[in-house]
Amino acid sequence: MKIATFNINGIKARIGALSDWLQSANPDVVLAQEIKSVDENFPREHFEDMGYAVETHGQKGFNGVAILSKLPLEDVSRGLPGDPDDEQARWIEATVMGDTTAVRLCGLYLPNGNPAPGPKYDYKLAWMERLHTRAEQLLASEMPAVMAGDYNVIPQAEDAAKPDAWTDDALFLPQTRQAFRRIVNLGFTEAFRARTQGPGHYSFWDYQANSWQRNNGIRIDHLLLTPQAADLLNDCWIEKDVRAAEKPSDHVPVWCDLAA
Repeated sequence: MKIATFNINGIKARIGALSDWLQSANPDVVLAQEIKSVDENFPREHFEDMGYAVETHGQKGFNGVAILSKLPLEDVSRGLPGDPDDEQARWIEATVMGDTTAVRLCGLYLPNGNPAPGPKYDYKLAWMERLHTRAEQLLASEMPAVMAGDYNVIPQAEDAAKPDAWTDDALFLPQTRQAFRRIVNLGFTEAFRARTQGPGHYSFWDYQANSWQRNNGIRIDHLLLTPQAADLLNDCWIEKDVRAAEKPSDHVPVWCDLAA
């Protein structure tokens, strides 16, 4: 089961680039973020014609998450539990039926949190606390589960080309990284770091200041695996070259391959 998380930065702007990538990369499942579309305006039929089942949780102009899957989907749910008043579309999950194993896949777009301190950062930390609770529930289920998406978290200094530039940013503040570690330390495996160590590996390059050309990137797209999913992990990698394609997102896909 080849799974990719990909912040596409707007389905309207990126439908061509996303379609080309799907045809060449052929993932089984894509967890997409920042679709920036209400559900009824998402080009569902286009991707269904490409062989993908489509589930979305969108909102107008901002945020929005989706699952595109060539494998059967069951028990789809939308919205991160814990705050019935939260109207931001940042969480979708479904059970994906693999050849041998069912896997619970959770796609997330964690709040950016800037400027910090302030209400947006308070919302980020509160959202991460709700994520911690949902993570505990996934562990208790004892089924293979993956929480994947744009976490807007730089876990360590080695995950930024210029860590000093991020010192006061909500993505790198100590409270942010501590909240991320609290989730991982429940018993999750951070898939990429389970396979690849060291600096120089990034999943996001800003459109400004020639960040891509200078490789001034950060690694903020992550896949966290429950122990049952980690046992199935064959590999995890960042598909960096997608950033050089025509009309690219500022993120690139991060993949994991599960023996499911």
